[in-house]
Amino acid sequence: MIAESELVSLIEKFRECRLLVVGDVMLDEYLWGKVGRICPEAPVPIVEEVRRSSVPGGMANVAANAVALGAQVALGGVVGADAQGKSLRDMLSRLGMDAAGLRIDPQRPTTTKTRIIAHNQQVVRVDREDTRPISSALEQDLLEWFRERLPSADVCILSDYAKGVLSPALTPELIAVAHQYGRPVVVDPKGWDYRRYRGASIITPNLREARLALTNGAPPPDDLFAIGSGLLELLPGTSVLVTRGAEGLALFREHHPPLCIPSAARQVYDVTGAGDTLIATLAVAIAAGVSLDLASALANRAGGLAVGKLGTTTVGASELLAAASAA
Repeated sequence: MIAESELVSLIEKFRECRLLVVGDVMLDEYLWGKVGRICPEAPVPIVEEVRRSSVPGGMANVAANAVALGAQVALGGVVGADAQGKSLRDMLSRLGMDAAGLRIDPQRPTTTKTRIIAHNQQVVRVDREDTRPISSALEQDLLEWFRERLPSADVCILSDYAKGVLSPALTPELIAVAHQYGRPVVVDPKGWDYRRYRGASIITPNLREARLALTNGAPPPDDLFAIGSGLLELLPGTSVLVTRGAEGLALFREHHPPLCIPSAARQVYDVTGAGDTLIATLAVAIAAGVSLDLASALANRAGGLAVGKLGTTTVGASELLAAASAA
């Protein structure tokens, strides 16, 4: 993929990269326990709680992964006026990122996913969220913050989890502002209508999302290359990196043949947050000035490390270096 000395130099350069990340922040809570018996009231396991933990989730995990690689990160999103929102803001500050772009909306809760884990297996997940679009006032507030911070960023990430921040109104405006300043935009998309992502530099749907987006929810084609070509036509000038799980990645670009990258995962333990790791690595590598081929390969390697861990997690620069050097 790349000589080890060049890889070391590249990963050292990650510390100079500055990212601006906007999207749906979440708090991922974990209740860890063990199962010893079945509930007499219903045929469900009784989980005896051992400990609790929480980590940044959603777009906040994208930002945390970029920080773990050494990048400088400022992020913008919306949290509630609740204990979960305060906990999340405190976590992000401790990680060393600029969380001044987080806006508080007292009318909605902080998106929180609570997973109950027993014997290293997820038993159930409880979600607390409001997925309605944020108010127009909050949209304008985030847009102004984005416009002010953009000159000091190298790359922008839009991390869309369909929780209301990256609305059909705000998303095109963010991309248009990034174009004005000549900054690449990396998008983790959601939903069927990808027209709001027009103008992005690259999008990273999984295969199922890509198939549905191409036909706006109608029965989609099965052929990977037809899907990739169709998305290139739908989004002129935008590259498409399709994540395919155990099959790896497929990169589609205008005026280039498709590039298929085999999966780098040695063991799939938990896919939670693997897409966050992938897009963060892709964006940091692009900020470091490498080709899209190499950035995609590094992102694939980082994603392969993420699925070998339990829960929402990050992949650090030293882990990526060791894995890429051994490839």
